[in-house]
Amino acid sequence: MFQKTRSQLILAYVAVLTVILSVFTIAVRFTFTRSLNQQLNLRLSNLAKAAAFNMDNEDGELETDEDEILVGQAQAIEWFDLEGERVGQQGEYELDFPLDIEQLSESQNHPDSIRSVAIPVYSLEDETELIGYVRVSQSLTELDNTLRRLDYGLGSGIAISLLLSGVGSIWLTRRAMQPIEESFARLKQFTADASHELRSPLMAIRTNADVALKYPEGMRDTDAEKLTAISSASDQMTRLTENLLLLARSDRVSKLQTKVINLRLILSDLIQLHKSQIEEKKLTYRQQLEADLFVLGDEILLKQLFNNLLQNAIHYTATDGVITLEAQKNNQNSITVKVRDTGIGIAPEHLDQIFERFWRVDKSRSYQTGKSGLGLAIVREIIQLHRGNIFVESQLGIGSCFIVHLPVKVSQY
Repeated sequence: MFQKTRSQLILAYVAVLTVILSVFTIAVRFTFTRSLNQQLNLRLSNLAKAAAFNMDNEDGELETDEDEILVGQAQAIEWFDLEGERVGQQGEYELDFPLDIEQLSESQNHPDSIRSVAIPVYSLEDETELIGYVRVSQSLTELDNTLRRLDYGLGSGIAISLLLSGVGSIWLTRRAMQPIEESFARLKQFTADASHELRSPLMAIRTNADVALKYPEGMRDTDAEKLTAISSASDQMTRLTENLLLLARSDRVSKLQTKVINLRLILSDLIQLHKSQIEEKKLTYRQQLEADLFVLGDEILLKQLFNNLLQNAIHYTATDGVITLEAQKNNQNSITVKVRDTGIGIAPEHLDQIFERFWRVDKSRSYQTGKSGLGLAIVREIIQLHRGNIFVESQLGIGSCFIVHLPVKVSQY
């Protein structure tokens, strides 16, 4: 029962950790990338300033001293005249893009992963006299490789962290859910014991009330009304205790008492059982039942399952409405049963709640209608025990359709 809750908690833990690690990874990569870029720009800028001192104008000709500066393997220094023509170069890194005099910048990326810094050069004798330009460039391959290794490291760290957190969350979830499951097990046991013990006194109350009503001689009219109310209330409480006992037992079922059952016979018997109610409300009944609908399951539980669905359809369908029962074999592995009505329908926001225990659309009328809100909860429990599924299609004022899928063979727990 708690498997779905445990799975949701584990997914929630992993999802939260994934978000945290993702934000952390993005922040680390952004900070690290920005720091590397700033360091690279600073190195290129300093190298460009040093190269500017090695360029001078001698008698109207530009001269460069290309031997005093150490250039890295992936770096290049270029000197240009005022027209942007290259007059000197240092380094083995060959560059083939021209200098853009109109757009000098401290840092500029070029094709083939190259970053360059270009600055103007002024005469050593007259600092206001512009004599040319110097450009320092460096390949970004090393930077890209560093960032790629960082990405691999961060990605591997996230994957390992999520794996370990997944294992840890399983352990933590089990520890966290253990007291809840134990408390729920005690509650189920109490519910089963209380329901079992209440059956006898409720039966005694109902029997005595019915006997008194059977022999009304000397009874006042008001006494008859009170005894009728007592009988009706005891009948409702009896049904409630029976449903609670059934739910408590189904929660503890480990193996079904399975045998080969023909669902067509079960459905036909249930229709005969409710025929008087259908006729009393002047409902139209239609059916489309295939001949051989054999399934391996618990006969008592399956009768309870479809009995609840039919009772639900009859109860919520107004006079002159239509109830349709369809059953067909999809393939060799599953059978589909549809219980369709033209009743009041279910609001879309309530579709996820109708299978919850004690849930009703109008709780104020539960005593008047005799509905405890356990019928559909029992339906879901029985279907889960048979490893099947149930879906609901409904529209307010138009009706509802409960679609049950049952496997032909039930896998044991």
